[in-house]
Amino acid sequence: TPAAAAGKIHFNQRLAAREPGAPELPMHDAGNRKVIYAALAGNLAITLLKFIAATLTGSAAMMAEGFHSAADSGNQLMLLIGHHRAAKPPDEEHPYGYGQEIYFWAFMVSVTIFFVGALFSLFEGVEKLLHPHPISSIRLSLTVIAVAVLLEGYPWLVAVNEVRRHRKYPGLRGFIKQILEAKDPTIMVVFFEDSAALAGLAIAALGVSLAWHYQQPAFDALASLAIGAILLYISFILARETRNLLIGESASREHRQLIRRVVTAIPQVRRCGRIMTMHLGPANILLNLDIEFVDGLSTDEVEAAVDAIENKIRAALPLVKKIYIEAESLTGREAASSRTAP
Repeated sequence: TPAAAAGKIHFNQRLAAREPGAPELPMHDAGNRKVIYAALAGNLAITLLKFIAATLTGSAAMMAEGFHSAADSGNQLMLLIGHHRAAKPPDEEHPYGYGQEIYFWAFMVSVTIFFVGALFSLFEGVEKLLHPHPISSIRLSLTVIAVAVLLEGYPWLVAVNEVRRHRKYPGLRGFIKQILEAKDPTIMVVFFEDSAALAGLAIAALGVSLAWHYQQPAFDALASLAIGAILLYISFILARETRNLLIGESASREHRQLIRRVVTAIPQVRRCGRIMTMHLGPANILLNLDIEFVDGLSTDEVEAAVDAIENKIRAALPLVKKIYIEAESLTGREAASSRTAP
């Protein structure tokens, strides 16, 4: 009977998802790794230059920028660790794979920015206000800042170009929205890190110049405090966004709408109910469907319909790796819900 067929499929699908028929996609786009390597190479060079300049000139703003770049270098290494671990295949303890590792390490990046970058910058600023000492060499400081702008600007442009390759929304606000909505946090982390770095360099240049021109070390200290404030803000944004991914975020609205269109186009489907999705990694979506089939289908026909649903979903959206289908009476469930509602 149709009810028995539906119950059979419901039972089987709840026990185990069918394996993907479509070929696996790379866990992470190669362009994202390119962004990380570009940022890491630049930050390592910049860190050395900034600490040398800070030691020779006594600039608090340059010391703050040195800590900032050191934190950024560590951040790129953590992102690479996340990418490597996320690519591990599923095993008995982690049957859905390790894709969420990248979310954990991206969250650790936000914590590192806070503790290493922001707090050290604020500490340097306060220390310079309490114990002021003049800038000894404006030329060296500005030279290092100019070189740092070039080195920081390259990975920033790489990140921007990666976003533009898949541009969905117009304007600056749309650009930021697309970065925040991305399920792979790599581009988001590098973009905001390097944006903060470029802003910090501009502030450091202004603070050092004013301190030198007016012979007032307070300008240098205030620049360090401003850099710390920017890093605090960036760390908050990254922590908020990566936290959402870490605890389980659904597929985008566009992807959910695409799934619904695909399912409702199947002739054997009367109605598609809840569509529950969760990203288990940037390129790994878990999907749970509530489906009501038309009456009168045999067991074989229901099974064929399930196969068609899975194949068409994976053809339209290869990111879907696991599909669970609950074939049950939506009408009966809704009636039960109405009876138990207060």
